[in-house]
Amino acid sequence: MQSHCYAVLLRIPLNQSRLEGDNVNAKYLPLIALTVAFSAHAADSALQNVGQSQKPADQVAQCIAKTWADKSQQQVTSQYELANGLAMAVYAPGQQPPNGAAAIVRPANAANAKTWVGFRGGDASSAGDINACL
Repeated sequence: MQSHCYAVLLRIPLNQSRLEGDNVNAKYLPLIALTVAFSAHAADSALQNVGQSQKPADQVAQCIAKTWADKSQQQVTSQYELANGLAMAVYAPGQQPPNGAAAIVRPANAANAKTWVGFRGGDASSAGDINACL
């Protein structure tokens, strides 16, 4: 019985068991995109929900950056995460990308809000500053 199964496996041509040519890119592109999306989401496991806003993401991010810069008298770094200002990361004073404490501003999933804001790292007082911009 084992030799029969082994014979069936040997009859499969090797060139058909491998993917070759341009088909590889087309077949695996959705899988690669999905993997990257899940990886990016998994990286934000320490993200704390701060709230939602009716304001556009770039307006909320600018308010947070200005508030932190004025309060600390230090440089604040903002970074686009999606084109057209749809999502941004505003790093707390003294923090640097990519791992520093930051306010994360993204499009909201809820119908009653334009923007969702979370906070990664840092202390609770920063969440209060963020809340003032919502």
